[in-house]
Amino acid sequence: MAAMRATIQARLDPRSQELLAALIRELGWSPSRVVREGLRMLGASRLRRRRKGIIGLGKFASGIPDLSTNKKHLQDFGR
Repeated sequence: MAAMRATIQARLDPRSQELLAALIRELGWSPSRVVREGLRMLGASRLRRRRKGIIGLGKFASGIPDLSTNKKHLQDFGR
């Protein structure tokens, strides 16, 4: 996959500027690398938290309005 180049600008508050400078000193990375790694970490921790659902849930109509609540429809189910 070819790398996409993008340039972003961000306004940093004083605390964020201090944190960026500390990370650059501590890690020896460029400001761009600190931002890229931060985005990767945030993406990994936040984007994978999607709830897994049941495939097809609510997509099919049985024509039986009380299918999920009437026990007579479950007679002999699984036999």
